[in-house]
Amino acid sequence: MKVLFMGTPDFARKSLETIYNAGYEIIGVVTNPDKPKGRGMKMIASEVKDFAMSKELKIYQPIKIKNNYEFIEEIKTLDPDVICVVAYGKILPKEILDIPKYGCINVHGSLLPKYRGAAPIQWAVINGDKVTGVTTIYMDAGMDTGDIILKEETLIGEDETTGELWERLSIMGGDLLAKTLEKIEQGKVNRQKQGENFSLAPMLNKQMARIDWENEDATKINNLVRGLNPIMGAYCILNDKKIKFWKVKAISINEIHDKGKTLEEAKNGEVVISNPKDGLYVKAKNGIIQVLEIQGENSKKMSTCDFLRGNKIEVGEIFK
Repeated sequence: MKVLFMGTPDFARKSLETIYNAGYEIIGVVTNPDKPKGRGMKMIASEVKDFAMSKELKIYQPIKIKNNYEFIEEIKTLDPDVICVVAYGKILPKEILDIPKYGCINVHGSLLPKYRGAAPIQWAVINGDKVTGVTTIYMDAGMDTGDIILKEETLIGEDETTGELWERLSIMGGDLLAKTLEKIEQGKVNRQKQGENFSLAPMLNKQMARIDWENEDATKINNLVRGLNPIMGAYCILNDKKIKFWKVKAISINEIHDKGKTLEEAKNGEVVISNPKDGLYVKAKNGIIQVLEIQGENSKKMSTCDFLRGNKIEVGEIFK
């Protein structure tokens, strides 16, 4: 079976690597153009391109695919049996969806129809979900609305970050794609229509990364920090400086009371413990946030105890 693969980040690389190692004939790899990165703005290839180059696979990097008739004709010439799409980053026009004999297959990082959209893994963590998974679907003109082929579930760890879950789901997604292609070859696909009870997972933005101490409880703040690690980090302001939290733990007020502290008068966002030995504890709605990994403005991320050895945060100061 001739496979055309379309994908860009490391999440997609796992799927390409898995089906390549399974022996499928990869007739081409489509990925986003190289991007400048770092201080020197050096052009960096995508993870998918990096793997494709290592295996000497044919690589395509169109800037756009909509109304790109030259590229569409090139795909027709390749005559793929199936197109596998994993986190490619562009919407496929109908002209491409109609090319392969067995259709276009997408690996999606959620249990569809939940979390249709660009950031399903991140939103599952931010929303505090206990279960997630991966789904393979036949692609259609809608956003993640096609018929379901296979699903696989997994539990989300209590302290698991988006980065950690991303890595696990990328491996699961590759395995599920290989199983899906096997079923397609055998003619054993049982298509399942998606229901109407769906939720959206839009792109993340910088505004949502600011911690709302007044309105969000400790558990939601913890989930936000986990969900934005390692993408951008959740942040707040202290003494007019941006402080990022990369790892925290939500604990009950009683756990601090046991240490002889009193919090009856503390405001949400107020520092209640701060020293290099015990660490940093901040009052939140319905609980306490223990800060485990932190990043000061124009600084590197580090353990909170290390941070407090060189940076003073006073008890009674308030994060905003």
